[in-house]
Order: sequence, then structure tokens, then C-alpha cells
Amino acid sequence: MGMSAGYNLARRGVKTLLVDAFDPPHTQGSHHGESRLIRHAYSGDPAYIDLALRADTLWKEAEQLSGTELLVRSGVLNLADSTVYSFNGPIEEAKKRKVQVQHLDAEEVRRRWPALNIPGSFAAMYEPDAGYLYSERCISAYRQLALGHGAELLTNTPVVNVTAREGSVTVHTTNGDYHGAAAILSAGAWFGKLTPFVHLPIKAIRKVVGWFESSPVFAAGNFPGFTLGAEEGGYYGFPSIDGAGLKIGRHDTGLEWKPGTPLAPFGSEASDEGDLRKVLESYMPGAAGRLLKGSACKYEHTPDEDFIIDCHPLHSNVLIAGGFSGHGFKFSSVVGEILADLAIGGVTTHNIQPFSLSRFAPPDHSRTSLILEGI
Repeated sequence: MGMSAGYNLARRGVKTLLVDAFDPPHTQGSHHGESRLIRHAYSGDPAYIDLALRADTLWKEAEQLSGTELLVRSGVLNLADSTVYSFNGPIEEAKKRKVQVQHLDAEEVRRRWPALNIPGSFAAMYEPDAGYLYSERCISAYRQLALGHGAELLTNTPVVNVTAREGSVTVHTTNGDYHGAAAILSAGAWFGKLTPFVHLPIKAIRKVVGWFESSPVFAAGNFPGFTLGAEEGGYYGFPSIDGAGLKIGRHDTGLEWKPGTPLAPFGSEASDEGDLRKVLESYMPGAAGRLLKGSACKYEHTPDEDFIIDCHPLHSNVLIAGGFSGHGFKFSSVVGEILADLAIGGVTTHNIQPFSLSRFAPPDHSRTSLILEGI
């Protein structure tokens, strides 16, 4: 989110500084692991669909400007047990916005993707124009574009404190103090490091993904990205890209993580591989081969799993972008555009009302930051 905002500000001629405790792309945030789904038909507030469509356009623009392939239209197959979840709402809203969606029963799913072993109680929503993003390439592309427009990037520069007043923000780092007229905080799962200046209802969660040896039918070009909702929980995944194996992760559950403490590596919990393998054996047995690789990453959950995009309650020149709850990466191109709109003019044409911080109980504030990603 921060790198995208940095590009959007710099290209509009704003003097822009980005501050990161690491050197993006890196493995300390929520963007590593090669791929992220991009879908357009969405549950929840219809604003998500509008933002997903705009994000898609902006990803293609970034792709052209950077000369790097960022988005693959593999299609995304959303599967769910009808006793757990219904696709009726998302399909209705998607069709209003002319998003291509197909509502499939279990028999049609099995006919089109014979490698799937789903019971008759399942249904699906297939999005042929959806797909996946190469997440680390996306970060690199926006970094290249931001710097090309004159932005400055401080890497390996942890923030130790932030102070703000009207018209001025100071970021105190291990490498000195930096001053600006406005700030955007996009600290992801590290927002806890900014308390008490900003206290958000965000819980950092350790999550894992695994890549499993799979038959050729699950290879990229043959198989789409997917989501799966069943009694076992909520899962998502990707076809095997360049022989890396089918990638799968679990969206729900997870262990709370305290920012700044070591993140337990994949395999530290029996459920790391166990939960993923159980679902593959049940529904995609041809992808339940040996584990090729595992990785641990971080979510930043809000109580309702909706985003926070708003001004700081006490400082109108400080913007907050967080709580993306494991489904935000696809939106980062448009969120950067929104944040630049707000930082420059105080308004945006995009509907961000559902992401207001005021929907939560008023927090207790007193301390702040320029553009921060992964403090």
C-alpha cells in the first residue's frame, strides 16, 4: 500500500519520502510468497467490487509502465459447501457491474475440472477474468516507478517514534529525523509498533502457506486460482507456477503474533502442513503430493475483516491504511491512488465510507509517521 501511494504521490509532483525498516520486497510483511489472487466478484460491501475493477486497470497500467508481467488471468474458481456459504449475493452485485461470473453446480465443476473431488452439496462461482498477481514483482515495479518520478526511499530504517502537529509530521528513525507536511501510515501487521500514537483494532496473525507436488492437471494454464469454503475452514490457492507445486493457504484461524517478536517458521505447528494436506486429500487428491516448500507470513485482522482507510482521529494530515485482513493485496494499486488523493486534496472519488475508523469505538490516542511500510 505504501509503495503504491509513494508512486502515486511522486508522479503527481509531490516530494515524497518512503521509510521501511527492511528493503522491499522482503519477507517481513504480507507480500512475499510469489502470488496473490485478484478477484472482482466480492462478498461484503459492493464498494469492494468497484475498487477491485479499478485496481485491475491500475495493475495493467503498472505492468505497461514497468515492462514487467504482473497479472495473469488464470481465472478464479470459488468453491463452497452450500450449507456453509452462498454465492447469490456476490453474483448479483457482480452482474450489476458487468463482471463476468458463472454460477456452477457440483456436477458442472467436476465436468470442467475432473481432478476436483467435491460432493454434490458444493456449488461454485467462476470468474474467467480473475487471476493472480506476482506480488513481489508488483512491489518492485512500484518501487521502480516511484523512484523514477523522484521519490526517495530509506531502506533498513526502523522508526522509533513519530510526532505530529497541524501542517507538520516528524518521523524519528534509527538513522535520524525526517519532516514532512503530511504522512501516510501503512505499517501492516506492524501497526502495534506505532502505539500509543495510533491505536487500531488490528490483531497481527501468523499464517502459513505450502507448495505441494501435484499432477500436471494442476499446472498454471490448466488450472485456475481458487478459494474453498467448507466445514474444514476457508482456504485459497494457486496452480503450480513453473513447477513450484500447487500453493494453498488457510484464510481463517491462525496464531496471534506480537510485532517485533520472532515469527515461528513453517512446520513449528503440526497444523501448518496438516490442515493444508487434509483439505487437499479431501478435495484435490492429485495435488496432495509431498510438501515442496512452506512459508510463514502475517495477516493484520480487523474485527469485521474490512479495511481501515481514514485520517488519524487527532491529526488530519496523517492518513492510516491498515487492517487489510488477508485480502488486501489485490487492492493496493487503487489504495495507493486513494491515499494520494486524500494526502493532496483531502477527498477521493472512490467510496471509502465502509473503511472509516469511526465504525469502531473511539480509540485512545496520543503519538505518529511519512509513508511507512513495515516499520
